[in-house]
Amino acid sequence: MSWLVDAIHYVVPFIVLLGILVFVHEFGHFIVARLCGVAVTEFSIGFGKKLWGFTDKKNTEWKISAIPLGGYCKFLGDEDATSSSGNTSGLSEEDKKVAFATQNPLKKMAIVIAGPGANYLFAIFIFAFIFFAFGKFEFPAVVGDVVAGSSAEMGGIQKGDKITKVNDKIIKNFSDITQEVTMHTSGNIKLEIEREGKIINLSFPLKSVPLEIDNQKTTPDRPMLGIKSVSAIELSPEKLSLLHSISDACAETWRITAVTLRGVGQMIAGRRSADEVGGILRIAEMSGDITKQNGLIDFVAFMALLSINLGLINLFPIPLLDGGHVVIYMLEIVSRREINERIKEYIFRFGLFVLISLMLFATYNDFVHLFKRWFS
Repeated sequence: MSWLVDAIHYVVPFIVLLGILVFVHEFGHFIVARLCGVAVTEFSIGFGKKLWGFTDKKNTEWKISAIPLGGYCKFLGDEDATSSSGNTSGLSEEDKKVAFATQNPLKKMAIVIAGPGANYLFAIFIFAFIFFAFGKFEFPAVVGDVVAGSSAEMGGIQKGDKITKVNDKIIKNFSDITQEVTMHTSGNIKLEIEREGKIINLSFPLKSVPLEIDNQKTTPDRPMLGIKSVSAIELSPEKLSLLHSISDACAETWRITAVTLRGVGQMIAGRRSADEVGGILRIAEMSGDITKQNGLIDFVAFMALLSINLGLINLFPIPLLDGGHVVIYMLEIVSRREINERIKEYIFRFGLFVLISLMLFATYNDFVHLFKRWFS
């Protein structure tokens, strides 16, 4: 029966999580398409065989399909669910007016951007609700993981350690650790940690590593511990006003976006391991771990984090993604003419190759990660 319990803890939360995020993303496309007067023929959560569905008064077929790994919003005249090509030859003159392919590039761009935009608005809503109803969340000063070869590993820090002091300064949350490490100038850094109820004092030098590239110049090396936070969050007892909750939610969403972009930049520059790239299996693992070990608020906050990542990834200028469509529509606006269909076909084929390659790479990383977790 253990496999059934694992299925409940990992499969069910993952399907719920992905289903909600896909619905939010596709509903962004859907609602703006309706506002722009574009007819939507299908709204699907999942791919493949239809399991359940209905057709509304405007002839949109809403359905849940068998493969719960995404979804799509198909417009009138689209030849496929990606809206990469359209065929209006068999449509009446009235239908052509509401087909996606016949719209001007500005309308198309608005519809395309609405998907990632909905993911961002959803994340802001979740953060604002948590801040207003429960209080501002923060990550505790507990080590979730130790980076191999880092100062922390050589200094004796272990996963699960709670850092209580850095250079005699009391630590309340994980951001305090970052602040004190950044302020450390020279010599050994002193840490007081709590491990299995015992207080341990450590002292060791910090390794300095380049952090990021700014204006095509490498920034000066900065001392870093080399630890990661845990996935669980703590809530402060002080609740925020509605206005402050929305403001802080926007700030938190921007912070996560900036950190993600910086991480991607570091991977491209070769200063961060690409092993951190994860896919569907990693998301399922993390959602299951949070469900088993933490509470509902942690799960909802994780959903907001993934919603930001989903929105951001879809804005990357890769053909077939929303960002790739935006680039094409911008080129059409500048050139004042539609790009040749054959050229578009080659562009989208290249995009498909890139996406499949990234998916295979992420899945490979997921299997390696799971193998190490199960057999280490």
